[in-house]
Amino acid sequence: MSYLSEIQNYPWLLPLAAIVLLLLVWLLYRVVSRNRGSLEHVIADISFDRIEGLVIPKADEGEIIIDYLLLTTQGLLILEVKDVQGIVFGGDKMQDWTVINAERRYTFSNPQPALYDRIAAVRQIVRQVPVSGRILFLDGAEFTKGVPGLVCDLDELIGEFGEPDKNSAKFKIEAFMPHWELIRKGALNASAL
Repeated sequence: MSYLSEIQNYPWLLPLAAIVLLLLVWLLYRVVSRNRGSLEHVIADISFDRIEGLVIPKADEGEIIIDYLLLTTQGLLILEVKDVQGIVFGGDKMQDWTVINAERRYTFSNPQPALYDRIAAVRQIVRQVPVSGRILFLDGAEFTKGVPGLVCDLDELIGEFGEPDKNSAKFKIEAFMPHWELIRKGALNASAL
């Protein structure tokens, strides 16, 4: 018996095979696109070096913890990551931000003032290098009433800090490298406190 006669006996077999093939292609596309937009991929794409869980002296007193400090072609970038699912109500001048999702409703302190403190602490160590900060909300967060000033998503982070010309980037990074090493030394000294 040939395959053609089998298909004629079971006319539903060919459409089923096509649906299974389309499903496999769709799943493969989802896995590849999710990995391409993942946090690790974006950080690797925009930064030339990074420090995670950095502890440095605070501008006034005490210590400050930074999720990610990235060396980019635009200077140093402090990245605070929020993995929030749901609708986020927050603004630049609001003290608390609210998240509403299918399971619950909760609030957290506006993360921007703490980010300003982190920026000031890094600037205290590396005075001649541009230092910026962003609060990165991963997929699943939706700002329906407008996005606060320092908040971004993965695509916006790539758009703002990505460097398409890797050759010219090397010169910029070399200029920032002595300051980057200064931050590393400051971090080691802070951990001994």
